[in-house]
Amino acid sequence: MCCSYADNAQRVVRATLQFCTYNRAHLLPRVLEACFEQTVGDGDYEVVLVNDGSTDETTSVIEQAKFEAPVRFIVISQHNSGLARARNAGIARASGDRIIFIDDDVLPLPNFVEEHLRSHERHPQAIVRGAVIKTQSFEKLPPPVYSLRDFSANYFWTSNVSVPLHRLREIGAFNEDFAEYGWEDIELGLRLRFAGVRSFFNKKAVAFHYKPAAEAQGVETMLRQARAQARTAAQLAKIHPHWRAYLATGNTIPHRVLHKWLRGVKSSRFFSPLLSGQQAEGILGGRSLWAARRLASEAYYEELERALAGKGK
Repeated sequence: MCCSYADNAQRVVRATLQFCTYNRAHLLPRVLEACFEQTVGDGDYEVVLVNDGSTDETTSVIEQAKFEAPVRFIVISQHNSGLARARNAGIARASGDRIIFIDDDVLPLPNFVEEHLRSHERHPQAIVRGAVIKTQSFEKLPPPVYSLRDFSANYFWTSNVSVPLHRLREIGAFNEDFAEYGWEDIELGLRLRFAGVRSFFNKKAVAFHYKPAAEAQGVETMLRQARAQARTAAQLAKIHPHWRAYLATGNTIPHRVLHKWLRGVKSSRFFSPLLSGQQAEGILGGRSLWAARRLASEAYYEELERALAGKGK
């Protein structure tokens, strides 16, 4: 399911902060800066970054960061192989007692690693989930206060989660059969849950998740991602035919019946005109944003039915 760990003989640290990146050179300097500026001692943690075949200026950003890193900074470069394979490449090089996952569009606060470790002192064999707060800018951050609007029911969400490294390796790490967008962390979380690993939440382990305003030119990308996520949802259902998997992905009878009916009445013809007046560079908002999300939802459920029927792409 993943790569070997036998060659990892580095000095063990308290935590590995791990993330993967693909063509996010415009965000990467700020994310790395935040990873390096943690309140725990420099010798207590390491940063492991996997460059998953980026074609922008990511390599230059990483080379500069190597000179600035005050902690052990391990970089793995590979051809674009998808997030599951990239995560596993990082896990193979990790040396921390615990591994903390974020994404390349996530900005951890300075006490981020410290709070994860504090929770693990109380729950040494558990998963620790932190608070994820959405922001449209890393330069104008909202207050770092968790509220119900930021709530996520995910048991294991790699935007902000940690787990003992040995438990992760015992369970087999990420399933590399998930080559497309979506659900690879939910699948791993289900295996950890079924293995009896408990999950605890620490609202003080805060990270900001970059979510820029949606633009009209990004609608086609939204639809492509929705279709890819539908195919991986069908994949998840095959691996875990369990109500938790169905509920997490919206793969339930009521959801599917509703969207089948919406397709039958050709509801998309009502949504598309709401986008037609948008300029290519325009920001979506109000009715146009609602319409884009409805179209993505319909694309998701249409592709889900195809994938469940074994029709693939």
